[in-house]
Amino acid sequence: MAATPSLAGRTVAVTRAETQLGAARRLFEQAGASVIDLPALVIGPPDLWGPLDDALAELEQFHWILFSSANGVDAVEQRLARRGSSLAARPKEVRLAAVGRRTAEALEALGAPADFVPPAFVADSLIEHFPVSGWGQRLLLPRVQSGGRTVLAEAFGAAGARVVEVAAYETRCPAGLPSGALLALERRQLDAITFSSGKTVDHTARLLADSFGDTWLERLEGVQVVSIGPQTSRRCLERLGRVDGEADPHDLEGLVEACGRLLRARP
Repeated sequence: MAATPSLAGRTVAVTRAETQLGAARRLFEQAGASVIDLPALVIGPPDLWGPLDDALAELEQFHWILFSSANGVDAVEQRLARRGSSLAARPKEVRLAAVGRRTAEALEALGAPADFVPPAFVADSLIEHFPVSGWGQRLLLPRVQSGGRTVLAEAFGAAGARVVEVAAYETRCPAGLPSGALLALERRQLDAITFSSGKTVDHTARLLADSFGDTWLERLEGVQVVSIGPQTSRRCLERLGRVDGEADPHDLEGLVEACGRLLRARP
């Protein structure tokens, strides 16, 4: 007899970008969960393209491009396409590093596989395991315009690298909660809510406060709060007062497994 899926009979809210809910939904549904989409990010362009375009105009002067998200990969590819180029056609001396499985997969799909992926899917692992000394290296770091960590730029700068950190995209808060999420929260139907970044925590808190007022946090009573990694966990503690589980590995598959472990222990 086939094993019962780990989340069978459970309802899980997924807070991701509107355009990235599909992949998470599929994984949770494969584990047997009923999924409530709670889009907490809208991905769009940065306020100014100039700094990224200027960096890409002199791409041959860089030794590495450090990607910490698939969004950064997509943005760089789109801006290179405007120049009649691509990551696959970049100067051969420019190497690519990717934090996380999804980021590496995004590069692979473009025919530009990463030259280095750290063993753990967090920025700190990239720094710890980087295959060359940072001294004298010129590194391009495309990142979210606001709210992202600066640990990569600071650490490589301290190691003697010249880091050019540019805004490649921005993540903004949606206008409001979709009706399905509102209804599930009002009826207290959620078993767990998952967060994939600090911004999804911040924006979800804002959306809940806009919808339910000062008592918004009560809507999460009895709901397991599950984070994708240590930075997101810290934001959960700051904004929600708790975190009940953390993914390991720090990716969507790990998030599903963490939910399953938590909810199996609950009636």
